[in-house]
Amino acid sequence: MLAAGAKAAVLLFFAVVVQVTIVGTIGVLGGSPDLVLVILVAIALLNGAVFGAVSGFWAGLLFDVSLLGTLGFTSLLLTLAGFWVGRYGETTGRGRAHAPLVSVAVVTVLYALSSLILHFMLGDPVSAKVALVDALPPEVALNLILAFPVFSLCRRLFLPAVPRPEVEFVG
Repeated sequence: MLAAGAKAAVLLFFAVVVQVTIVGTIGVLGGSPDLVLVILVAIALLNGAVFGAVSGFWAGLLFDVSLLGTLGFTSLLLTLAGFWVGRYGETTGRGRAHAPLVSVAVVTVLYALSSLILHFMLGDPVSAKVALVDALPPEVALNLILAFPVFSLCRRLFLPAVPRPEVEFVG
């Protein structure tokens, strides 16, 4: 478990740095991909709810600190996303081929809605039309494009190799 935590920390640190410096500035049809969210979904699907929540908290905290934003804003959203995706992976979706796509699509929409609600509660000026109508469909599409490559990378990193059973031939 310690090795998985170290792998997740390095991967999420790299994802936050790339998100803040490169990916966050890319705009395609009014939206941009959320690399941190997609990687967190893959990690949570493979490792479970508690691991996903802890990973989401630390990734969100690093994201908030790097952008000098409201401390804890992204941490709260990514903690909830990591927990619920991990719970989905524990109960039904881990072995299913469509689980990464379903998880990324649902979490992207819920993340946008929750972010809008939190901005409203904090009194920050944000437009619901821009966040939900203009930016959300391209963001969901871009996150879905990233889902399978990211999930296959995380599967190679986090799932142990299946040991070959020892068979003794008697004859």
